[in-house]
Amino acid sequence: MTDVVLSIVMLAALALLAGAFLLWRRTGEAKNPALMVLLALIAVINVLIWTVPSETGKAPIEQLKAAGGE
Repeated sequence: MTDVVLSIVMLAALALLAGAFLLWRRTGEAKNPALMVLLALIAVINVLIWTVPSETGKAPIEQLKAAGGE
C-alpha cells in the first residue's frame, strides 16, 4: 500500500511541474508556478526521505514493512 502512495506522490509532483510550466507559459505569472514547483520539490524530498537507505543500510519504508506497519 505504501508503494502505491509513494507512486501517486511522484505522479502528483510530475503533474505539478507540468502544470507550473504551462501556467507560466500561458500567463507569464511567476508566483503561482513557483509555489507549484516548491510543492513538487517538497513532495519529491518526502519520497526520498522514505526510500533512501540510512547508515544502517535499511530505508525507513523497509523498516515499516518489516515491523508489519503496512
